[in-house]
Amino acid sequence: MIKEEELDEIRSYLKKAENPLVFFDDDHDGLCSYILLKKNYDKIHGVVVKGGMKDVEIYYRKVEEYKPDFIFVLDRAEISQELIDAVNVPLIWIDHHPVLNRKGAKYFNPRIHDRNDNRPVSYWCYKIVNNNLWIAMVGIIGDYHLPEFTNEFEYKELLNNHQKVEDILYDSKLGVLVKLFNFILKGTTTEVGKNINMLLNIENPYEILEQKSPKGKFLFNYYKKINKEYEKLLNDAKKNVSAEKILLFVYPDNKLSLSSSISCELKYLFSDKLVIVARQKDDYMAISLRSSDIILPDLLKKCLGGLDGYGGGHDRAVGASVNRGDFMKFINNVREYVKEQERLLF
Repeated sequence: MIKEEELDEIRSYLKKAENPLVFFDDDHDGLCSYILLKKNYDKIHGVVVKGGMKDVEIYYRKVEEYKPDFIFVLDRAEISQELIDAVNVPLIWIDHHPVLNRKGAKYFNPRIHDRNDNRPVSYWCYKIVNNNLWIAMVGIIGDYHLPEFTNEFEYKELLNNHQKVEDILYDSKLGVLVKLFNFILKGTTTEVGKNINMLLNIENPYEILEQKSPKGKFLFNYYKKINKEYEKLLNDAKKNVSAEKILLFVYPDNKLSLSSSISCELKYLFSDKLVIVARQKDDYMAISLRSSDIILPDLLKKCLGGLDGYGGGHDRAVGASVNRGDFMKFINNVREYVKEQERLLF
């Protein structure tokens, strides 16, 4: 866990900062974490970080642009030591991925105290501000965690009486909100910025779900547009199901980046499969892997050895980037890894 005195320390930085800059990951957890802080500290400037985990160019550019006195980083699994050394203001990093050893940053991660505690960043940001629970629930449940304060949720009907996170995600209105929060981060920088600014002015989930305000209607229509493409890709992916343990789906780079959402729903629908969804992106393949029974960081470490690629994430959900020339070598390595794991089991 992140201790209460550590949360107090983060609050002190937020209060002290006069021109804070917040970098956040481009998914529901990162977005909700940012929204929770921004609604309580309007002085914050927010920057969504897309691309691979090694992409630090945006950090340098935005630090130069905003000249912040404090930098906050939310839900990013990787920050290079080079970047930390380069900034000359306090850098506060709140994360829940496997712990990294970095010097010079104020690093807050529940896994420091308990390696099995991977409660999402939106959980800890809610603990920091203690308001806007509906925003927190989107981020927390979207990251496969059902918090202990669920009984305090004033919009319980959005859960559709489900007790399991997976059922909430794929059979409830809260699950629709999780997808919407992800999908409004798809598009051009201008579109995404407009969506986030509108979301900041939404007061309750029904503004969006029932389109009770112009901003809510705009965001819901944007979601529907992206969801149309998502459903098409998901249906194409389902056609690749076979007797093989691996469910592999590859789609071209002229499509939206929807790999993470597709892989998560495929894992829900086909829980016995190792799901690999890959999107062609320039000279690399951007890959999302999901599994119910394989420790995926271990798989990546083994299968990326000797290849031009990198990756990381959680035990059952990881992302990776692999050179297109090495992609099939990677897939073949995964097949051999799966066979070896099955031999060890039987």
